[in-house]
Amino acid sequence: MARSQQTSRKKEVRTKQDKRRKEKEKKRIEKKENKDGNSPDDMIAYVDEFGNITSTPPDLSRRTKVNAEDIAVNVARDTGTGASVTIRKGIVAFFNDDKGYGFIKDLENGRTVFVHINGLIDPLKQDNLVTFEVENGPKGAFAVNVKLDK
Repeated sequence: MARSQQTSRKKEVRTKQDKRRKEKEKKRIEKKENKDGNSPDDMIAYVDEFGNITSTPPDLSRRTKVNAEDIAVNVARDTGTGASVTIRKGIVAFFNDDKGYGFIKDLENGRTVFVHINGLIDPLKQDNLVTFEVENGPKGAFAVNVKLDK
């Protein structure tokens, strides 16, 4: 079939496409012939015993065996004996009797701790001096066993 009504713009677009296609093919052929160091084997890097990146593989004759028990980790393991309970002192910064919650400002570190009516032993009012224990919940720290300090 013959082409119908070719405009100069269509010819330009087609020649540009052909030119790009030929350049791409040429580059692909050159890349196959040259093998200019872009193979996966040329991109491998090794890390030596000091943490430095090198291009040479490590010497396996100098390998030392390490026992997992000998590795010291700075995190204390939980022995299951339970954490020691520390009783803190604080001042009630806010408490809403209708809604049943409030906040206590810790006198030691100045942090504010949430308190719910379920964690109270004595009824609270704002600016009361109290003693309490801190526990961690799903939304953060909260006060329990809250009672008035005398």
